[in-house]
Amino acid sequence: MLARVFQFFSIVVALAALTGCQFAGDNRHNVPLPKALVDRMAIIGSSPGEPMMIRVYKQTSELEVWKRTNTGRYALLKTYPICKWSGELGPKIQEGDYQSPEGFYDVTPALMNPKSSYFLSFNVGFPNKYDQAWGRNGSYLMVHGDCKSVGCYAMTDEGIKEIYAMARESFKGANRSFQLQLLPFRMNETNLAANAASAHSSFWLNLKEGTDIFDATQVPPIVDVCAKRYIFNRADAGRGPLDPNGDCPVGSFSTMSALQGYNS
Repeated sequence: MLARVFQFFSIVVALAALTGCQFAGDNRHNVPLPKALVDRMAIIGSSPGEPMMIRVYKQTSELEVWKRTNTGRYALLKTYPICKWSGELGPKIQEGDYQSPEGFYDVTPALMNPKSSYFLSFNVGFPNKYDQAWGRNGSYLMVHGDCKSVGCYAMTDEGIKEIYAMARESFKGANRSFQLQLLPFRMNETNLAANAASAHSSFWLNLKEGTDIFDATQVPPIVDVCAKRYIFNRADAGRGPLDPNGDCPVGSFSTMSALQGYNS
């Protein structure tokens, strides 16, 4: 009799544990932000519902989360180590090249995946307008957990849990998307000079136009594509999206004039 009671008790405990694990798995996308992170937001003059931006640097395997503050500018909130990314420095070209993408992307709520096989994830939005203009293809390029990558940016589970929660709370603040800057390295002259012989150097110089604007203004640039290149903060943005394969509007943007006209 005692053996049967013990067996019954063991089954109950096992079922309870299984149920608990299943609940945790199903609810991981709703885990509250850590108090320390919310406190850090308050210190920089931000809050969970404010807009955010993410910067990724392949070379140093870093992911930065930036938040808009009460000044209207963005401040660095936290830097996370990237557990693993795929390929080498340079953009993703085609499906199956095991290459993590580079460029400027917008992440919307529709790209969030709370039921990911890799703990939690969000799709980066590849191929974007620029990628499509160059005929690049690929699917399911994500930032996710589980520290495994075949073309994605893999974080630790603890890292993606916080990043996912920040995106979730930002969307609750009525923000329709957040900008994701996927970069080969920190876009300074030293790194560009060290990689000047790369076949991707002109692409990286184009990316630097956008990162320079953010570095000068601390506000994410407005991104579009024309003549198969990125264009930032175009003066005639009110006229609608550009043809990615068509000519860029005359005088629509000059990087130097935009930065010189900024009042710091």
